[in-house]
Amino acid sequence: MLILSLDTSSAAGSAALVRDGAVLVERAGDGSRTHGQRLPRELMAVLDEAGAGLDDVDRFAVSIGPGSFTGLRVGIATIQGLAMARRTLVTPVSSFEALAWLARGTADAIAVWIDAHRGEVFATLFDGDGRTILQPATSLTPEATLDAWAASLAARTRVRWTGDGALRYQDAIAAGTRSRDGFEGAVPRLAGAIGLIAGAAPDRAVRPHALVPLYVRRSDAELARDRRETAPKT
Repeated sequence: MLILSLDTSSAAGSAALVRDGAVLVERAGDGSRTHGQRLPRELMAVLDEAGAGLDDVDRFAVSIGPGSFTGLRVGIATIQGLAMARRTLVTPVSSFEALAWLARGTADAIAVWIDAHRGEVFATLFDGDGRTILQPATSLTPEATLDAWAASLAARTRVRWTGDGALRYQDAIAAGTRSRDGFEGAVPRLAGAIGLIAGAAPDRAVRPHALVPLYVRRSDAELARDRRETAPKT
């Protein structure tokens, strides 16, 4: 099965082509331009590099977040359009899952932290298999996240920290856990892992219109609207 996968949860993002458990091509995006400016051209470049065409794609896969609200909407809409044109299915994969997949087998637990801005992180704690969730997704400050995870972390000997939030708040993690071990040196590209997850779990595929972003918390626009609606009238 040939799977074309896309990640737009970050500014650069990535695209990949996967077949039978192997990543054929994976390319990082150009973070200096918006996803709307780059898509679907970046997907076509991946196909060209592999010597394949859109008609060869059997299935699509896409990150549903969390991450950039605008980027996720553009990426999901792009994949929906292509999948509808091909009359095929799409596998939704969270950014949490993709990061955990890449770190699986390296520790007793995998802590995925994605920068949520405003001093918060989107966070999920996985077992070392990269699949079993020990702590569900939250959007909290680094300190509050560590407090919520205290019992789970205390029961694990080795923890792998991954994601741009883990890199940004490495000092807070080190202070809260008294450890500076287990940090990923850089945030990896996710499109290849997204495609591999889709290939390993074919039953997860859905029709294009069923794709739903995973935001964890509401967007800044929604929060601003609520503030306007509850502000005192003058």
